[in-house]
Amino acid sequence: MAEVTAAAPFVMHGAREVLEAGAVHIEQQIVAIEQAVDANPGLAFDLAKSLVESTCKIVLADRGCACDEGWDLPKLLKETLGRLRLIPECVDGDQAVSVSLRKTVGGLQTVIQGICELRNTHGFASHGRDASFQQLESVQALLVARSADTVVSFLFRVHRGYAASASPRLLAYGDNPAFNDHVDEANEPVRIFSLSYKPSEVLFQVDPQAYQDYLAGYGGEVPSGAEEASVEGEAEVPA
Repeated sequence: MAEVTAAAPFVMHGAREVLEAGAVHIEQQIVAIEQAVDANPGLAFDLAKSLVESTCKIVLADRGCACDEGWDLPKLLKETLGRLRLIPECVDGDQAVSVSLRKTVGGLQTVIQGICELRNTHGFASHGRDASFQQLESVQALLVARSADTVVSFLFRVHRGYAASASPRLLAYGDNPAFNDHVDEANEPVRIFSLSYKPSEVLFQVDPQAYQDYLAGYGGEVPSGAEEASVEGEAEVPA
């Protein structure tokens, strides 16, 4: 009798690749999705939607673009794509190639719409279900997770590869590892249900201005081109 080989654990390869490029803000979400695909398919739908939302907001913030909290995910993705150079300059003049690429990118909107609808109907944290409700399985969760993985990888790669020439380089979380370690050592991890977040990441994402203020007080150097905050007196990182 042939042996049954256990399936390898799901890994978000595309999203993990952009982690190495400095997108550490989404690491906890990536880990949670990888675990949920098999353990809790419904939760994978919720997390996939949240991951794409986080990615869009990070890209918009990096580019100095305002984000309306009232936007749903399809609108958020549309606004994000609108701030990115989707077509390489070398082929921008080739109408046929440009049209084909834009059609492909337009398909991302359809993918995201589908993820939102699945999250609303079969998400673990969505509306209450009656006793007869049939949950979707890991194979459907895998489809959604891989789709989100592709979208996240594409957005970050285009964002990092085509920097906005008209705006200054903004401060990135990975620019100051020593300061981040200092914040993490001085403060307890931020816990939300089963998830745990580094204090430095939370501070950077929730209040970027405060992050820069504390960084200036700590003595770290804000990278050239990044906007520096004016600080009255010497700031201390809260314990």
